Amino acid sequence: MRGTGTARAGDPERGTLDKAAGENFPVAPFFLPKDWRTDLVAVYGFARLVDDIGDGDLAPGGADARLLGVSPEEAADRLLLLDAFEADLDRVFHGTPGHPLLRRLQATVRRRSLTPEPFLGLIAANRQDQLVTRYETYDDLLAYCELSANPVGRLVLAVTGTSTPERIRLSDAICTALQIVEHLQDVAEDLGRDRIYLPAEDMKRFHVQEADLAAKTAGASVRALVAYEAQRARELLNEGAPLVGSVHGRLKLLLAGFVAGGRAALRAIAAAEHDVLPGPPKPGKLQLLREVGVTLRGEG
Repeated sequence: MRGTGTARAGDPERGTLDKAAGENFPVAPFFLPKDWRTDLVAVYGFARLVDDIGDGDLAPGGADARLLGVSPEEAADRLLLLDAFEADLDRVFHGTPGHPLLRRLQATVRRRSLTPEPFLGLIAANRQDQLVTRYETYDDLLAYCELSANPVGRLVLAVTGTSTPERIRLSDAICTALQIVEHLQDVAEDLGRDRIYLPAEDMKRFHVQEADLAAKTAGASVRALVAYEAQRARELLNEGAPLVGSVHGRLKLLLAGFVAGGRAALRAIAAAEHDVLPGPPKPGKLQLLREVGVTLRGEG
């Protein structure tokens, strides 16, 4: 679910942050310490803006482009905007950035001693979206998720001061799973952007053509393919779920919410009989709460 463009036109920073309420997973829920929430919102602002650049979803008026030093005539060039955004990210670490969301991020970077790598990964993923619109193998898709999803989990661990090599490994499994779930929910929307994140080798195996993904409802072959990819995501979530038990307190509840959100979305996809083409199957709040409880108890 995307925020409105009206606020973005007048206030790019506020408009981007307002989108947090519409995300699948809580960005910085109320139960977290205030300093964590402040820094997680700053990280979210960066991730949301780079996705908006990559998807062509910036608000009309060109305010974001101007803040990044891009002229109105060049503002439609997403690769140019991403290059400018990366240059402004460099100023987060070595100067004063021009975009207010990156100035907000700079305080978090300094407070938490964050490194550029996860932010560069998110930019690289959006640059790849402009150049690569199909993925031949599942391994190719996993390599994309390494850029597009895994940095977010690593940043959550860094902000909360809980990074260890094993937690990063578990977090990567969860984040990749959540990215795959999102791709399954958004097959129709992604196709509208001329992107397909279902591996071509799997489409061939299940006898699915690209034209089948443009139908109003899914046929048996598409449903079987979606079920197959959903099972892969479920296995990744289960692989990463021990991350929840490795931490304590409010962070444990936050991470349980991420895992539970993925599991609840998968249940919603299954409840729709794996027909994702009419629109993204979404879980209800009761289902999500049940999954949180199951995840906190280490079940499922």
